Amino acid sequence: MDFESSCAFRYFNTKSQTLWHNQPPTKQNIGKNSLLNKRQKKLKKTHQVEDDIIEETKKSSSNQKQMSQRTERRKSKMKKNLEMKAFNYDCSDVFNNDHRISIGLMDIECKFCKALKFQDESDNMCCGKGKVNLPDLTIPEEPLSTYLSGTTIESKHFLSNIRKYNSCFNMTSFGANRKKESGFQTTFKIQGQIYHRIGSLLPYDCESSFLQIYFIGDDDIQSQRRCSIVPNVQHEIVQSLQNFLNEHNALIKLFKTSLDNMPSDECQIVLRADKIPSSEHERRFNLPVVNEVAAIINGNEFSKRDIVLQKRSNEYVTVQETHKSYDALQYPLMFWMGEDGYHFEIYEINPVTGLSTKKRVSSMKFYAYRMMIRTNPENHLLHYKQLLNQFIVDMYAKIENERLRYIRCNQKALKVEQYIHLKDAFENDENVSDIGQKCILPASFIGSPRHMHEYIQDALCFVRHNGKPCLFITFTCNIRWTEITNLLLVDQQPSDRHDLIARVFKLKLRKLIDLITKCKIFGNVISWVYSIEWQKRGLPHAHILIWLKNKVHPDRIDNIISAELPDPEKDPHLFDIIKKNMIHGPCGQLNPFSVCMKDSQCKCNYPRKLLDVTRSDKNGYPLYRRRSITNGGFQTAINVKVNDKYKKVNIDNQWIVPYCPLISKIMNAHINVEL
Repeated sequence: MDFESSCAFRYFNTKSQTLWHNQPPTKQNIGKNSLLNKRQKKLKKTHQVEDDIIEETKKSSSNQKQMSQRTERRKSKMKKNLEMKAFNYDCSDVFNNDHRISIGLMDIECKFCKALKFQDESDNMCCGKGKVNLPDLTIPEEPLSTYLSGTTIESKHFLSNIRKYNSCFNMTSFGANRKKESGFQTTFKIQGQIYHRIGSLLPYDCESSFLQIYFIGDDDIQSQRRCSIVPNVQHEIVQSLQNFLNEHNALIKLFKTSLDNMPSDECQIVLRADKIPSSEHERRFNLPVVNEVAAIINGNEFSKRDIVLQKRSNEYVTVQETHKSYDALQYPLMFWMGEDGYHFEIYEINPVTGLSTKKRVSSMKFYAYRMMIRTNPENHLLHYKQLLNQFIVDMYAKIENERLRYIRCNQKALKVEQYIHLKDAFENDENVSDIGQKCILPASFIGSPRHMHEYIQDALCFVRHNGKPCLFITFTCNIRWTEITNLLLVDQQPSDRHDLIARVFKLKLRKLIDLITKCKIFGNVISWVYSIEWQKRGLPHAHILIWLKNKVHPDRIDNIISAELPDPEKDPHLFDIIKKNMIHGPCGQLNPFSVCMKDSQCKCNYPRKLLDVTRSDKNGYPLYRRRSITNGGFQTAINVKVNDKYKKVNIDNQWIVPYCPLISKIMNAHINVEL
């Protein structure tokens, strides 16, 4: 009932009741009176309910307005608290629970694939909101599960030498130009293309290696052969893993069965690149011993991507990275049942209907799904420490090869100027045959010359319009962040989990950029640009350039940048952060073997001169205040490793890398801030 009808109904009943009072009280009127009274009471209740609803709606809208106003006031108040805060640092400030700074816990579970993520991570990073659905990898059984636990002496030895143990059992050789550099190196680093090669089933005129070892009849001789090829491995562990793989690995069973059925040496075993048995569902398929997948042929009935094995040969065959057994052949301890890896016949699904679509799953989406942290079931690939690092590098090379292949095959679709060099050759009377065919990488390919050129042009544009940058900030990942250490598995170091380091650093970098640009801790920001690099020791760091609307006055440099140890009594929290993160080296006489030493001098010009006040050098760059102990400065003792021995040395302000007190306290990392 609308408002006008309600008013008319009330007027009609009021009029009827008034007319009744002017009439004589007959029995008929008395009956009408009782009926009208009942209607009157019912109407009163209805109108009361309507009035209550209207009143509650008004109160609710009023409360919502008040709550929104309070929220806006709170937000504005919080923003005001951080605006220009870098110039007004207060050692009593605490930022632990501030949502603008903390990335939170990894407690967001994807409703499709059960992957765990941080609050600010994309919904698409794991399974594309349900579009990618891969079969779960089987959790390792004994004895492999115990070796991966890291709780026993044997398991710790196994995990420390896991790449060696994998080399004992891999069926393909790993080929790459590995970069070995001086000093401590915790990362697996390669240069150039990665390739996997596989030989014949039986040796031609030499000792067995790789896949050929599996066909040695005696188990003891087989395990001894593995131990002789790879040093510093325990025979008992090799023997137990050998029996384990012979029992469970489908690829090993397939090769042995095929070898027994080969009628002659001229026959070949062809392992199909994509084909699966027609009787099996593709998501439950685990490479069986059937002719549909592996065929014994006498001829050339195979495609370029198939694996073709001779019975005896002295040649090695390159395994295509898009073959579905590429991963299981090289990493038998990770894919201990011989599970399929990435191949072309994996399709996205409709998350609503669960049916396959016509769009193929890319290698990047495939391995992003495989690398996610899950607890039910647990992702056992993350237990493999240094073998995991090799696997990540290997699979990223596969992803990049897939991108390059797409660019090479779609030059016209990408509208690339293919004939510009040919045109120049004709005009300059050069030899056209020396030009060849070139594939030009577009700017969308990260790391390509056009991609780098675009970003350089953007930075130069900022310089032309806004002048020189006001601040240069270098932000390095801290392996001691609790967001990293709390997610490490048993007997793991941060260097074993580059997947975790990359994810946490990306979120922390985003928070730092927001602090500078949105919270305006240095004031209004005109423009900013940054680049991310990876250090030799495997930690990511970002170089950030900031252009401020109001330039930093020389009198206020000491307010935002310090090159001194803070007071350990007034600000103990910041003192600990600077002591752990912002001390250079030490090098020179204290440590002549430091990585920064070149020709007996520090490349970074440490130790710096002690100064009572901040001043400018001859080129206009600031020389920051570094007070001596006698003039109000502080010192601390740290342990320095020299010739594999630790010694305690005293460090003063000569060794402090310039930093911003506010940012260092908030981010708890090595953050060098310079004008």
